[in-house]
Amino acid sequence: MILIKTDEEIEGIRKAAQVVAEVLEYSREIVKPGVMTKEVDAKIKEFIENRGGYPAFLGYRGYPAASCISLNDEVVHGIPGNRKIKEGDLVKVDVGVNLNGYIGDAAITIIVGDVSPKVRKLVETTERALYNGINQAYPGSRLSDISHAIQVTAEKEGFSVVRDLGGHGVGLKLHEEPFIPNYGPPGRGPVLKMGMTLALEPMVNMGHPHVKTKKDGWTVVTRDGSLSAHFEHTIAILDNGPEILSKIS
Repeated sequence: MILIKTDEEIEGIRKAAQVVAEVLEYSREIVKPGVMTKEVDAKIKEFIENRGGYPAFLGYRGYPAASCISLNDEVVHGIPGNRKIKEGDLVKVDVGVNLNGYIGDAAITIIVGDVSPKVRKLVETTERALYNGINQAYPGSRLSDISHAIQVTAEKEGFSVVRDLGGHGVGLKLHEEPFIPNYGPPGRGPVLKMGMTLALEPMVNMGHPHVKTKKDGWTVVTRDGSLSAHFEHTIAILDNGPEILSKIS
């Protein structure tokens, strides 16, 4: 069942998502060559707590960190550790915040230093796919309209979308119904309604769409070793269309 949120609940989710937006902007400052991913995670945790929130990922199904930090061919769910960030890395930072029982969730891909035009195009395309998906989130549309917009945007540029993972409902729990694939034909699935809050998150690979999970049980990587990019926003569907809750206001 897809939860319909009240105005009060949406306001709570909005406040949590604003903290997510702030911490992601902060992460752009601290993700630098020579910095270990666990150092970034520690600063993210401190930032969230200083805003009165709690890292929604920490302890979720046993996850051991405050954020997911995934490098290069790692798609999502990378566990922060002793690895040092290097020039040319693609660093995906995914953060969830629980603030007074309401949850926001978002992610960005940070380009560290200089990369090739094709790598930059991968990142720009993935972010554009997210916004094209958001632009389909109007009352009366179908869920797969979002999915289709994301897929078309990525594949038009010669990239592939990860099919084993996708977006999800969010707000009162970190993961709620529905699951939101990043591919598929339009006009299918549940009708979108006012009061739905969703986390849309295209994951786009430079090579094939196939992924696998590493032995740590969390980190998802591309099977062919190709680079991957990831962007995510928490949105609310309102009477006049989608509002991005996890965007700096």
